[in-house]
Amino acid sequence: MQTPRPRSVTRSRLLNSQGETQVCKIGGHEIRFTNLSKVFWPTEGFTKRDMINYYYEIAPYILPYLKNRPQSLNRYPNGIAGKSFYHKDLTVAPGWVKKFPYTTSEGENKNFMVPTNEAGILYMANLGSIEMNPWNSTINKPGHPDWCCLDLDPDKNNTFEQVIQTAQVVKRILDDFKITGYPKTSGSTGIHIYIPLGAKYTYDECQLFGKIIARRVHEQLPAFTSIERLTKNRKGKLYIDYLQNRPKATLAAAYSLRPKPGATVSMPLYWDEIKKGLALKNFTILNAAKRVKKEGDIFKPVLGKGIDLEKVLKNINSSGDS
Repeated sequence: MQTPRPRSVTRSRLLNSQGETQVCKIGGHEIRFTNLSKVFWPTEGFTKRDMINYYYEIAPYILPYLKNRPQSLNRYPNGIAGKSFYHKDLTVAPGWVKKFPYTTSEGENKNFMVPTNEAGILYMANLGSIEMNPWNSTINKPGHPDWCCLDLDPDKNNTFEQVIQTAQVVKRILDDFKITGYPKTSGSTGIHIYIPLGAKYTYDECQLFGKIIARRVHEQLPAFTSIERLTKNRKGKLYIDYLQNRPKATLAAAYSLRPKPGATVSMPLYWDEIKKGLALKNFTILNAAKRVKKEGDIFKPVLGKGIDLEKVLKNINSSGDS
């Protein structure tokens, strides 16, 4: 059964086609956008201007998955062909930008950026953050993730058909548990599957649950999947990564662009779309916003009440699993 489609959000492009610099006011906050003609995707010719216009258009849909979540900024100042770096200390920023303080293992005091509005999203994009990488939890309950996620991460030896097959097995297992999961393309090589928790459980409890699902999937597909943490121990198999369920770990958000050829997008899917013929290149900077406006935010239940994990684990234990 498909999620009802809400009224779509209609908005025009933010940036015009002229000039290297443009100043815009977003929600009362002034942002100076720079280097707008710089090519970020050389093969396709997509520019920084194109990227910022995409995030302006998709902002109402992506904001719920970024709001109040510390970000690991993955910056590509010269596009995907240039060098990138992770920026996890945004101490120097405009006063309206929210920050979340933390102390490093070396005792240094730093600050994650925490977007709270559309201006925050566009500020990150202007820094060259092609992809948006939020925590699984918010600053309101940092120790309690809003979802449990499984990252189906293929090795170069795997086919995408095997990724699809693995996702289908995850779906069957979740059905057995009477749980609804919500899939999306990673926008890179795999598929992400999210299970809403409603920030009711700790990261340890979340990871335990993810491990149980991953192990069951691997038991059904031992020929080409692995749950081994170390790459050398996977022997070229598809990794069912449940360890993303730990504090400060991040995955690309739903509707995020990815720094990959084609300017692909991490796109939420209906389960019946995960079948032969699905391709990551189907969802890009050119068509993602149009799809979301048509279908609505089908990923929205991920932020809902969440499952009763104690009840689920009790049923699993009574069936002989541990």
